[in-house]
Amino acid sequence: MNDTKEKTIGQMVAEDYRTAQVFKSHKIDFCCKGNRTLQEVAEKKGLDLETLLQELHEVQNNTSGEQPDFKTWPLDLLIDYIEKKHHRYVEQQIPILKQYLNKLCHVHGNKHPELYGIFEHFSASAGELAMHMKKEELVLFPWVRKMVNATKDDKTLGGPKFGSVKNPIQLMMEEHDNEGERFRKIAALSSDYTPPADACNTYRVAFALLQEFEEDLHRHIHLENNILFPKAEILEKKVLNN
Repeated sequence: MNDTKEKTIGQMVAEDYRTAQVFKSHKIDFCCKGNRTLQEVAEKKGLDLETLLQELHEVQNNTSGEQPDFKTWPLDLLIDYIEKKHHRYVEQQIPILKQYLNKLCHVHGNKHPELYGIFEHFSASAGELAMHMKKEELVLFPWVRKMVNATKDDKTLGGPKFGSVKNPIQLMMEEHDNEGERFRKIAALSSDYTPPADACNTYRVAFALLQEFEEDLHRHIHLENNILFPKAEILEKKVLNN
């Protein structure tokens, strides 16, 4: 238990993704703000630390529904997974959600003006995420793959054009923070994705898809912030020709 208190929540989720359900239930951000210890989070949110520890212990000892151990994956495999699972999901869902939200604004906007704010925040996020993923796919991820191949061939490399992997990583993490904040605003405007009593089926489907999108984004950011990025920084120190 003491070991758990000293770990960051990002480390805990990296070691066992099932712990994410505990943090989500208490509205604790484990992806963008995963560098805090459990004690720090408990104090800030006024939560009982021992209760949190007990909840974490229970999910960690539940053998059903175990997740892949992503922290043991080679970085090039993890990148492939992020691109094919999460980047592809974002690309597929953005036009669908924009169409739903646009329709809701036209049909229900007068009675539910918060829909305009939700649509505005999501549209901004859609544009930023598209650019963000391209930067990863064209700049950061190729360099990480190159480093992985260098270790396989026992080679050293010269530094990248951007100086160090830390530079694009810092930018990516800042952009992750921005999207995390946008979706906190969307969640607040939508009452945590709870459709109003007069919601039609389209309304309910749109909110369910929006919540699913946020949950996928949290997993996506977690894999990068808490697993891929720290390991990429360590790997770079091994392969650079100093």
